[in-house]
Amino acid sequence: MRPISLAAGFLMVMAGSAQQPPRPPNLVLANDRIELTILGTGGTLSRLTLRGEEPVSPLATIGHFLALDGFGAPSDQERAAGMPFHGEASKQVAKVKASQSSGPLRSVVLEIALPLAQETLTRTVEMRDGENVVYITSDLESAVGVDRPISWAEHATIGPPFLEKGKTVVDMPALNCRVRPFKPGPIPGRLVYERDFEWPMAPTNDRGQADLRLVPDQNWLDLASCQMDPKRKLEFVTALQLDKHLLFGYVFRQEDYPWLMSWMNYTGDNRAARGMEFSTQPFDVSHAETVAMSPLFGTPTFRWLPAKAKIRTRFLLFYTKVPEGFTRIDDVTLEGGKLTIVDRSGQRLVLAAAQGLF
Repeated sequence: MRPISLAAGFLMVMAGSAQQPPRPPNLVLANDRIELTILGTGGTLSRLTLRGEEPVSPLATIGHFLALDGFGAPSDQERAAGMPFHGEASKQVAKVKASQSSGPLRSVVLEIALPLAQETLTRTVEMRDGENVVYITSDLESAVGVDRPISWAEHATIGPPFLEKGKTVVDMPALNCRVRPFKPGPIPGRLVYERDFEWPMAPTNDRGQADLRLVPDQNWLDLASCQMDPKRKLEFVTALQLDKHLLFGYVFRQEDYPWLMSWMNYTGDNRAARGMEFSTQPFDVSHAETVAMSPLFGTPTFRWLPAKAKIRTRFLLFYTKVPEGFTRIDDVTLEGGKLTIVDRSGQRLVLAAAQGLF
Protein backbone atom coordinates (compact mmCIF):
# COMPACT_ATOMS: atom_id res chain seq x y z
CA MET A 1 0.00 0.00 0.00
CA ARG A 2 1.27 3.49 -0.88
CA PRO A 3 0.54 6.45 1.45
CA ILE A 4 -0.84 9.47 -0.38
CA SER A 5 -1.42 11.86 2.51
CA LEU A 6 -0.05 11.90 6.05
CA ALA A 7 -0.87 14.10 9.04
CA ALA A 8 -0.52 13.86 12.81
CA GLY A 9 -3.49 11.60 13.35
CA PHE A 10 -4.97 10.96 9.92
CA LEU A 11 -3.59 8.79 7.14
CA MET A 12 -4.97 8.03 3.69
CA VAL A 13 -3.62 4.85 2.09
CA MET A 14 -4.07 3.94 -1.58
CA ALA A 15 -4.72 0.27 -2.36
CA GLY A 16 -4.79 -1.38 -5.76
CA SER A 17 -2.45 -1.76 -8.73
CA ALA A 18 -1.93 -0.54 -12.27
CA GLN A 19 -3.56 -3.70 -13.62
CA GLN A 20 -6.81 -3.23 -11.69
CA PRO A 21 -9.01 -0.20 -11.06
CA PRO A 22 -7.78 1.26 -7.76
CA ARG A 23 -9.92 0.77 -4.72
CA PRO A 24 -10.89 3.93 -2.86
CA PRO A 25 -8.38 5.07 -0.23
CA ASN A 26 -8.49 3.62 3.26
CA LEU A 27 -8.35 5.99 6.22
CA VAL A 28 -6.57 5.74 9.55
CA LEU A 29 -7.91 7.91 12.35
CA ALA A 30 -5.74 8.00 15.48
CA ASN A 31 -5.20 9.79 18.76
CA ASP A 32 -2.78 9.12 21.64
CA ARG A 33 -4.78 6.07 22.82
CA ILE A 34 -6.28 4.20 19.85
CA GLU A 35 -5.97 3.78 16.10
CA LEU A 36 -8.92 2.99 13.81
CA THR A 37 -8.73 1.93 10.15
CA ILE A 38 -11.74 2.80 7.97
CA LEU A 39 -12.15 1.28 4.52
CA GLY A 40 -12.84 3.57 1.61
CA THR A 41 -15.50 1.12 0.45
CA GLY A 42 -18.60 1.53 2.59
CA GLY A 43 -16.79 3.21 5.47
CA THR A 44 -16.32 -0.20 7.09
CA LEU A 45 -14.44 -0.14 10.41
CA SER A 46 -11.81 -2.78 9.68
CA ARG A 47 -9.15 -2.58 12.41
CA LEU A 48 -8.89 -1.10 15.91
CA THR A 49 -5.77 -1.22 18.07
CA LEU A 50 -4.42 0.30 21.27
CA ARG A 51 -1.44 2.62 20.88
CA GLY A 52 1.69 1.32 22.62
CA GLU A 53 0.25 -2.17 23.16
CA GLU A 54 0.37 -5.48 21.31
CA PRO A 55 -1.58 -4.78 18.06
CA VAL A 56 -4.59 -7.02 18.71
CA SER A 57 -7.73 -5.86 16.89
CA PRO A 58 -11.06 -7.16 18.23
CA LEU A 59 -12.72 -6.79 14.82
CA ALA A 60 -13.23 -9.85 12.62
CA THR A 61 -11.95 -10.03 9.03
CA ILE A 62 -15.22 -8.57 7.73
CA GLY A 63 -15.00 -5.80 10.31
CA HIS A 64 -17.90 -3.58 11.35
CA PHE A 65 -19.84 -2.74 8.21
CA LEU A 66 -23.14 -0.99 7.64
CA ALA A 67 -26.14 -3.01 6.45
CA LEU A 68 -28.35 -0.31 4.87
CA ASP A 69 -30.99 -0.08 3.39
CA GLY A 70 -31.37 -3.79 3.86
CA PHE A 71 -30.29 -6.37 6.41
CA GLY A 72 -29.92 -9.88 5.03
CA ALA A 73 -31.31 -11.22 1.79
CA PRO A 74 -33.41 -8.90 -0.40
CA SER A 75 -36.82 -9.95 -1.70
CA ASP A 76 -37.04 -11.54 -5.15
CA GLN A 77 -38.21 -8.22 -6.59
CA GLU A 78 -35.40 -6.25 -4.89
CA ARG A 79 -32.84 -8.77 -6.08
CA ALA A 80 -34.12 -8.48 -9.66
CA ALA A 81 -33.72 -4.70 -9.36
CA GLY A 82 -30.07 -5.17 -8.36
CA MET A 83 -30.27 -4.84 -4.58
CA PRO A 84 -27.38 -6.81 -2.97
CA PHE A 85 -27.33 -8.82 0.25
CA HIS A 86 -27.22 -6.48 3.28
CA GLY A 87 -28.11 -3.47 1.13
CA GLU A 88 -25.95 -1.06 -0.85
CA ALA A 89 -24.06 0.92 1.79
CA SER A 90 -21.13 -1.45 2.39
CA LYS A 91 -20.44 -1.75 -1.38
CA GLN A 92 -20.43 1.94 -2.28
CA VAL A 93 -17.49 4.33 -2.31
CA ALA A 94 -17.35 6.51 0.80
CA LYS A 95 -16.46 10.06 -0.26
CA VAL A 96 -14.46 12.13 2.23
CA LYS A 97 -16.36 15.41 2.68
CA ALA A 98 -14.24 16.84 5.50
CA SER A 99 -11.47 15.83 7.91
CA GLN A 100 -9.61 17.13 10.95
CA SER A 101 -6.20 15.55 11.50
CA SER A 102 -4.65 17.67 14.25
CA GLY A 103 -5.64 19.21 17.55
CA PRO A 104 -7.58 17.58 20.41
CA LEU A 105 -10.41 16.43 18.10
CA ARG A 106 -9.70 14.14 15.12
CA SER A 107 -12.56 13.49 12.70
CA VAL A 108 -13.63 12.47 9.22
CA VAL A 109 -16.98 13.04 7.50
CA LEU A 110 -17.97 10.44 4.88
CA GLU A 111 -20.80 10.51 2.35
CA ILE A 112 -22.22 7.33 0.84
CA ALA A 113 -24.83 7.37 -1.94
CA LEU A 114 -27.42 4.58 -2.14
CA PRO A 115 -28.77 4.92 -5.69
CA LEU A 116 -31.23 2.01 -5.63
CA ALA A 117 -32.76 3.06 -2.31
CA GLN A 118 -32.52 6.74 -3.33
CA GLU A 119 -30.93 7.64 -0.03
CA THR A 120 -27.75 9.44 1.05
CA LEU A 121 -25.82 8.63 4.22
CA THR A 122 -23.51 11.13 5.90
CA ARG A 123 -21.32 9.52 8.55
CA THR A 124 -19.13 11.47 11.00
CA VAL A 125 -16.40 9.58 12.90
CA GLU A 126 -14.69 11.41 15.78
CA MET A 127 -12.16 10.77 18.54
CA ARG A 128 -10.56 13.01 21.17
CA ASP A 129 -7.06 12.93 22.63
CA GLY A 130 -6.93 11.18 26.00
CA GLU A 131 -9.92 8.94 25.20
CA ASN A 132 -10.29 5.27 24.24
CA VAL A 133 -13.57 6.14 22.51
CA VAL A 134 -14.80 6.64 18.93
CA TYR A 135 -18.05 8.56 18.34
CA ILE A 136 -20.12 7.89 15.22
CA THR A 137 -23.05 10.03 14.04
CA SER A 138 -25.03 9.04 10.93
CA ASP A 139 -27.61 11.05 9.00
CA LEU A 140 -29.75 9.24 6.43
CA GLU A 141 -31.64 11.38 3.92
CA SER A 142 -34.42 10.18 1.62
CA ALA A 143 -34.87 11.53 -1.91
CA VAL A 144 -38.28 9.84 -2.17
CA GLY A 145 -41.56 11.70 -1.63
CA VAL A 146 -43.21 8.96 0.47
CA ASP A 147 -42.64 7.66 3.99
CA ARG A 148 -41.08 4.20 4.08
CA PRO A 149 -39.81 1.55 6.50
CA ILE A 150 -36.06 1.05 6.46
CA SER A 151 -33.67 -1.71 7.52
CA TRP A 152 -30.50 -0.53 9.28
CA ALA A 153 -27.97 -2.71 11.10
CA GLU A 154 -24.54 -1.88 12.46
CA HIS A 155 -22.99 -5.23 11.52
CA ALA A 156 -20.29 -5.34 14.20
CA THR A 157 -18.26 -8.57 14.43
CA ILE A 158 -15.35 -9.75 16.55
CA GLY A 159 -12.87 -12.40 15.43
CA PRO A 160 -9.54 -14.14 16.20
CA PRO A 161 -7.18 -13.63 17.93
CA PHE A 162 -9.47 -11.56 20.16
CA LEU A 163 -12.24 -14.16 19.76
CA GLU A 164 -11.03 -17.34 21.41
CA LYS A 165 -12.79 -20.49 22.58
CA GLY A 166 -13.61 -20.34 26.28
CA LYS A 167 -11.82 -17.00 26.71
CA THR A 168 -14.20 -14.39 25.26
CA VAL A 169 -17.38 -13.23 27.00
CA VAL A 170 -20.18 -11.10 25.49
CA ASP A 171 -22.49 -9.09 27.77
CA MET A 172 -25.50 -6.82 27.14
CA PRO A 173 -28.72 -5.70 28.90
CA ALA A 174 -30.99 -7.88 26.75
CA LEU A 175 -34.38 -9.31 27.72
CA ASN A 176 -36.48 -11.47 25.39
CA CYS A 177 -34.81 -13.34 22.55
CA ARG A 178 -35.68 -15.65 19.67
CA VAL A 179 -33.59 -18.24 17.82
CA ARG A 180 -33.57 -17.75 14.05
CA PRO A 181 -33.65 -20.71 11.64
CA PHE A 182 -30.95 -20.84 8.99
CA LYS A 183 -29.99 -23.02 6.07
CA PRO A 184 -28.00 -26.03 7.37
CA GLY A 185 -24.34 -26.09 6.37
CA PRO A 186 -21.14 -27.90 7.30
CA ILE A 187 -21.30 -26.57 10.89
CA PRO A 188 -24.31 -27.72 12.93
CA GLY A 189 -26.50 -25.52 15.07
CA ARG A 190 -27.01 -26.33 18.74
CA LEU A 191 -30.03 -24.10 19.45
CA VAL A 192 -33.71 -24.97 18.98
CA TYR A 193 -35.03 -23.03 15.99
CA GLU A 194 -37.78 -20.41 16.46
CA ARG A 195 -37.75 -20.87 20.22
CA ASP A 196 -38.10 -17.86 22.51
CA PHE A 197 -35.93 -17.48 25.61
CA GLU A 198 -34.61 -14.95 28.11
CA TRP A 199 -31.04 -13.74 27.67
CA PRO A 200 -28.54 -15.32 28.09
CA MET A 201 -29.78 -18.93 28.51
CA ALA A 202 -30.93 -20.40 25.17
CA PRO A 203 -32.58 -23.83 24.62
CA THR A 204 -30.39 -26.47 22.95
CA ASN A 205 -31.31 -29.45 20.78
CA ASP A 206 -30.19 -31.87 23.51
CA ARG A 207 -32.89 -30.40 25.82
CA GLY A 208 -30.34 -28.41 27.75
CA GLN A 209 -29.40 -24.73 27.81
CA ALA A 210 -26.48 -22.73 26.47
CA ASP A 211 -25.12 -19.53 27.99
CA LEU A 212 -24.78 -17.31 24.92
CA ARG A 213 -22.41 -14.98 26.77
CA LEU A 214 -19.66 -17.57 26.40
CA VAL A 215 -17.75 -18.69 23.32
CA PRO A 216 -18.05 -22.51 23.45
CA ASP A 217 -15.25 -25.06 23.04
CA GLN A 218 -17.11 -26.82 20.20
CA ASN A 219 -17.84 -25.56 16.67
CA TRP A 220 -21.42 -24.32 16.21
CA LEU A 221 -23.33 -21.94 13.95
CA ASP A 222 -26.38 -20.22 15.43
CA LEU A 223 -28.35 -16.97 15.11
CA ALA A 224 -30.41 -15.38 17.88
CA SER A 225 -31.85 -11.90 18.22
CA CYS A 226 -32.64 -10.11 21.46
CA GLN A 227 -34.79 -7.19 22.52
CA MET A 228 -32.63 -4.63 24.30
CA ASP A 229 -34.03 -3.41 27.61
CA PRO A 230 -36.69 -0.83 26.61
CA LYS A 231 -36.39 0.89 30.00
CA ARG A 232 -32.87 2.05 29.20
CA LYS A 233 -32.10 5.13 27.10
CA LEU A 234 -28.58 3.88 26.38
CA GLU A 235 -27.83 0.24 25.64
CA PHE A 236 -24.45 -1.48 25.53
CA VAL A 237 -22.78 -4.63 24.26
CA THR A 238 -19.28 -5.67 25.31
CA ALA A 239 -16.77 -8.39 24.46
CA LEU A 240 -14.23 -9.21 27.18
CA GLN A 241 -11.03 -11.13 26.38
CA LEU A 242 -10.26 -12.89 29.66
CA ASP A 243 -6.64 -13.86 29.01
CA LYS A 244 -5.54 -10.63 27.34
CA HIS A 245 -7.56 -8.40 29.74
CA LEU A 246 -8.98 -6.44 26.82
CA LEU A 247 -12.48 -4.99 26.60
CA PHE A 248 -14.23 -3.89 23.40
CA GLY A 249 -17.74 -2.50 23.36
CA TYR A 250 -20.46 -0.24 22.05
CA VAL A 251 -22.93 2.16 23.63
CA PHE A 252 -25.96 3.11 21.52
CA ARG A 253 -29.33 4.79 21.85
CA GLN A 254 -32.26 2.43 22.43
CA GLU A 255 -34.50 4.56 20.22
CA ASP A 256 -32.10 4.00 17.29
CA TYR A 257 -31.26 0.33 17.76
CA PRO A 258 -33.75 -1.61 19.92
CA TRP A 259 -32.46 -5.02 18.74
CA LEU A 260 -29.20 -6.95 18.73
CA MET A 261 -28.60 -10.08 16.67
CA SER A 262 -25.92 -12.54 17.74
CA TRP A 263 -24.34 -14.29 14.77
CA MET A 264 -22.36 -17.10 16.41
CA ASN A 265 -20.13 -18.40 13.63
CA TYR A 266 -17.84 -20.60 15.71
CA THR A 267 -15.83 -22.34 12.99
CA GLY A 268 -12.74 -23.05 15.07
CA ASP A 269 -10.40 -21.26 12.63
CA ASN A 270 -9.60 -17.77 11.38
CA ARG A 271 -13.06 -17.52 9.78
CA ALA A 272 -14.69 -17.55 13.21
CA ALA A 273 -16.83 -14.53 14.03
CA ARG A 274 -19.22 -13.39 16.73
CA GLY A 275 -21.68 -10.83 15.47
CA MET A 276 -22.85 -8.10 17.87
CA GLU A 277 -25.21 -6.57 15.32
CA PHE A 278 -27.32 -3.78 16.83
CA SER A 279 -30.15 -2.78 14.54
CA THR A 280 -33.64 -1.46 13.84
CA GLN A 281 -34.95 -5.02 13.42
CA PRO A 282 -34.50 -8.46 14.98
CA PHE A 283 -33.34 -10.54 12.02
CA ASP A 284 -31.52 -10.31 8.70
CA VAL A 285 -34.59 -10.73 6.49
CA SER A 286 -36.35 -8.71 3.77
CA HIS A 287 -38.21 -5.45 4.33
CA ALA A 288 -41.58 -7.18 3.88
CA GLU A 289 -40.78 -9.90 6.44
CA THR A 290 -39.47 -7.32 8.88
CA VAL A 291 -42.64 -5.21 8.73
CA ALA A 292 -44.88 -8.29 8.94
CA MET A 293 -43.40 -9.42 12.28
CA SER A 294 -43.88 -6.06 14.03
CA PRO A 295 -44.15 -5.73 16.95
CA LEU A 296 -42.12 -8.52 18.57
CA PHE A 297 -42.07 -8.69 22.37
CA GLY A 298 -43.88 -5.35 22.28
CA THR A 299 -41.04 -3.64 20.39
CA PRO A 300 -41.28 -2.34 16.78
CA THR A 301 -39.20 -4.27 14.24
CA PHE A 302 -38.55 -1.44 11.76
CA ARG A 303 -38.02 2.31 11.64
CA TRP A 304 -39.70 4.91 9.43
CA LEU A 305 -37.77 7.21 7.11
CA PRO A 306 -40.12 10.13 6.36
CA ALA A 307 -40.51 11.58 2.85
CA LYS A 308 -37.74 13.94 1.74
CA ALA A 309 -36.39 13.98 5.30
CA LYS A 310 -33.40 12.94 7.44
CA ILE A 311 -33.10 10.69 10.44
CA ARG A 312 -30.06 10.46 12.74
CA THR A 313 -28.42 7.69 14.74
CA ARG A 314 -25.58 7.96 17.25
CA PHE A 315 -23.36 5.43 18.99
CA LEU A 316 -19.86 5.09 20.35
CA LEU A 317 -17.34 2.29 20.54
CA PHE A 318 -14.49 1.85 23.02
CA TYR A 319 -11.44 -0.37 23.42
CA THR A 320 -9.30 -0.60 26.55
CA LYS A 321 -7.22 -2.72 28.87
CA VAL A 322 -9.03 -3.80 32.04
CA PRO A 323 -7.71 -4.86 35.45
CA GLU A 324 -7.23 -8.52 36.28
CA GLY A 325 -10.34 -9.99 37.86
CA PHE A 326 -12.80 -8.62 35.28
CA THR A 327 -15.05 -11.57 34.33
CA ARG A 328 -18.49 -10.19 33.42
CA ILE A 329 -19.69 -6.71 32.54
CA ASP A 330 -22.87 -5.87 34.45
CA ASP A 331 -23.32 -2.28 33.29
CA VAL A 332 -21.90 0.50 31.14
CA THR A 333 -23.07 4.07 31.68
CA LEU A 334 -22.26 7.37 29.97
CA GLU A 335 -22.72 10.45 32.10
CA GLY A 336 -20.87 13.64 32.97
CA GLY A 337 -18.08 13.09 30.47
CA LYS A 338 -17.32 9.62 31.87
CA LEU A 339 -17.87 6.11 30.55
CA THR A 340 -18.21 3.88 33.62
CA ILE A 341 -17.82 0.11 33.23
CA VAL A 342 -19.02 -2.07 36.11
CA ASP A 343 -17.78 -5.66 36.45
CA ARG A 344 -19.56 -8.47 38.34
CA SER A 345 -16.52 -8.58 40.67
CA GLY A 346 -17.44 -5.12 41.95
CA GLN A 347 -14.54 -3.43 40.19
CA ARG A 348 -15.16 -0.31 38.11
CA LEU A 349 -13.25 1.20 35.23
CA VAL A 350 -13.88 4.84 34.30
CA LEU A 351 -12.88 6.14 30.86
CA ALA A 352 -12.95 9.74 29.71
CA ALA A 353 -15.80 10.32 27.22
CA ALA A 354 -16.48 14.02 26.72
CA GLN A 355 -19.24 13.68 24.12
CA GLY A 356 -22.72 12.48 24.93
CA LEU A 357 -25.10 10.64 22.61
CA PHE A 358 -28.11 12.94 22.97
